[in-house]
Amino acid sequence: MEQVIHLENIVKNYLVGTQIVRALRSVSLSITRGEYVAIMGASGSGKSTMMNIMGCLDTPTSGNYILNDQDVSRLSDDNLAEIRNKKIGFVFQTFNLLPRYTALENVMLPLVYAGIPKDERITLAKKQMEEVGLYDRMEHKPNELSGGQRQRVAIARALINNPTILLADEPTGNLDSQTSEEIMQLFSVIHKKGNTILLVTHEEEIARHAYRIIRLKDGHVESDYLNPNPIY
Repeated sequence: MEQVIHLENIVKNYLVGTQIVRALRSVSLSITRGEYVAIMGASGSGKSTMMNIMGCLDTPTSGNYILNDQDVSRLSDDNLAEIRNKKIGFVFQTFNLLPRYTALENVMLPLVYAGIPKDERITLAKKQMEEVGLYDRMEHKPNELSGGQRQRVAIARALINNPTILLADEPTGNLDSQTSEEIMQLFSVIHKKGNTILLVTHEEEIARHAYRIIRLKDGHVESDYLNPNPIY
C-alpha cells in the first residue's frame, strides 16, 4: 500500500518561559492511502501537536515528516501554506466559516487561493454542497444554519481541492449526540469513496468509527491497533 504519511523520530519541543515542554518524544508511524485513523489521548498527550505537524501547521524540532514522498519537515512557511491548500483538508470543532460569506462562498474559498476560474469554482462548489446534502442551503450564511449544517459546509470546503488527507480535529465537539452521529456517518461515506481520514478526538464513541486507533500519552505512541469492530 502507498504511504501517504511517514513520521520518523518526530520530536517537538516548546520553550514556555524558561521551561522546555517536550510535546512529542521521538514519534514514528506511517499511514497508507485510504486509511481511517483516530488519534486519541488526554489533554497534554501530544495529539494536538501531532495534528499540527501532520497538517503542516507546524514543523518538528527534529525528525522527518514525509508527506506524499516529499520531506516537508523543514519547508518555509510559504511552502507549507501551499501544501496545506493543495494536499490537506481541515475540519475543525469550531467550523471556522467566514460569517459574511454564504455557504457556497465559504466552500469556494480554497479554489480562490488555488487560482481556479470563477465559473469552475461555482460548479465544483455546488457539486460538493450536493455531496454533503446541503444543495438547498447554498445561499445561507453560517448564522442561518444549524451546527450540523455548518459542519457539513466545513467538510465540503475541506474536500473541495480533492486533498490527500482529510484532517478532522474534534469535529463533533460542538454538536449534540444525534448530530454528531450524522456527521460521523458522513465521514464514513467519505472514507468509502477512498479518502484518507485522520480524526483527532478524545471521545471513545467517536473514535470507534475509525478503522485504526492510535493513542498518545506523554508525547509517545502508547498503542496503535486496528479497530476490530468499526461503526459503519
